[in-house]
Amino acid sequence: MNPKDRERVLVEVVQRVVDRAAATPHQLEQAIFDTIYEERRRLETERNQKLARAQGAFYDRIQADALRADSTRHRDLLRQIVQAFAEEVVGHFDQRIYSLSTRVVPTGLSVLLNAMSPMKLAHTARHGMSGLQEQLEITGEVDAVTRCAATGTVVMVPTHLSNLDSIVMGYALYRMGLPPFLYGAGLNLFHNKLIGFFMNNLGAYKVDRRKKAEVYKEVLKAYAGYTIELGYHNLFFPGGTRSRSGSVEKRLKLGLLGTGLHAYIHKLKAKDPKPDVFVVPCTINYELVLEAETLIEDYLKEAGKSRYIIEDDEFSRPKAVFDFMKKLLSLDSRIRIVVGRPLDVFGNQIDPEGQSLDSRGRRVDRVRYVLSNGQPALDRQRDEEYTRELAGSIVRSLHRNTVLHSTNVVCRVVFDWLKERAGDMDLYRLLRSGGPEESLPLSQAYERVDRALEACRKLQASGEVILSPVVLDNDAVSVTTQALILLGSYHRKPALERRGDRLFHNDRNAILYYQNRTDRWNLSQRSPS
Repeated sequence: MNPKDRERVLVEVVQRVVDRAAATPHQLEQAIFDTIYEERRRLETERNQKLARAQGAFYDRIQADALRADSTRHRDLLRQIVQAFAEEVVGHFDQRIYSLSTRVVPTGLSVLLNAMSPMKLAHTARHGMSGLQEQLEITGEVDAVTRCAATGTVVMVPTHLSNLDSIVMGYALYRMGLPPFLYGAGLNLFHNKLIGFFMNNLGAYKVDRRKKAEVYKEVLKAYAGYTIELGYHNLFFPGGTRSRSGSVEKRLKLGLLGTGLHAYIHKLKAKDPKPDVFVVPCTINYELVLEAETLIEDYLKEAGKSRYIIEDDEFSRPKAVFDFMKKLLSLDSRIRIVVGRPLDVFGNQIDPEGQSLDSRGRRVDRVRYVLSNGQPALDRQRDEEYTRELAGSIVRSLHRNTVLHSTNVVCRVVFDWLKERAGDMDLYRLLRSGGPEESLPLSQAYERVDRALEACRKLQASGEVILSPVVLDNDAVSVTTQALILLGSYHRKPALERRGDRLFHNDRNAILYYQNRTDRWNLSQRSPS
């Protein structure tokens, strides 16, 4: 957010949220007291006691005033609440810091990712980007996104597996030659002062997922929507939070997705010379995930809703991040980003000339989608349906552009095999016990992996998924060996381990996590003829 626009955005966001909540005196009063209730619940778990006391006193004062206030005073009190939320959210983008970071970050990440010796460290200081460029692989519709960014406003919507995603995507956008993007980042990521300083100045705005009040959610949507109207490219994770299970997102947050459509309509009404808003699905694909153990445990405890944000996972420990990246990249692993084909805000694909195409590939006039009596206009029921159609198009793109790695395929084979042997045993008992045997014959594992690879290659040939080079080009023995190396390299104990001619399933939670990436596709293990 450029400093010249910051105050303008703050004023507009506050005004929009207050106007929306103040449609009737009853709604206005309810918005105030609902917010106070939700915020007091949040403050009960706030670790920073000084902050909790200050915010508690603020809400005590608001409540005491609201109990005896009229509707005019209620509006002023709600404005104070919304102002406080908005000032917390709005970022502090600084072009000078951005320019510095794009020189410093590649060098710093190259050191981190490559576990370099002092001699190589000196080389990296002189040639910072080369190491990181080798580890970060970007494919897909990069040229199409560049064209869209030149003719309209882009909203990038990636998959979300790790807190590393924000850092990786920020650098990937720079690598693609795109201008800075605004993006929401969890408040916990700002707790590290160094990371927080750069994120504050790189376009990140704070999202406190502990805040459940509808007014706060309206502030986030209004901020995203208005910045898109002003022509700021945005990035947000449409699933809302990291995938706890390891699966590719299937259900998206429609409220935030709808901000692109609303911004498009507002831009048309304002006769903006560049009114188009393009939505770009994107997948981030790792062979190993830093927080896999914590995330899958949280998923299995069905605590995803109550612990919407995890503050004590592996990412919160700097040494764990360093050890993970050092190990992962020293194994010549790649982080693969696949950029999907751009969509309009209705879910139609965009052709190379920036025109919308219907399901039969025919060009359509997207402006006509939002006209009422010949003029662009908001229509809640209509726009919600358009947003659902957009979400469906995004999900289909994310699945098509998911990269399956050796860890995903081998874990899928093993987990299917364990379920087959366990019979009627329920999931949780299977995860605890592993079934009737603690290990599996390696020769049969190779046979099953070979059949799964055949199924995977058919899926790629039909455009349903993407395979990593290891999975695409190697035999079952090589793919299994690569998976075992990775699965035994970082986590507390090897998820899978070879001992002699047997394959031991030591950490079935981790096996479940990595195989969940394949849960949309049929990799059935038919018996050999």
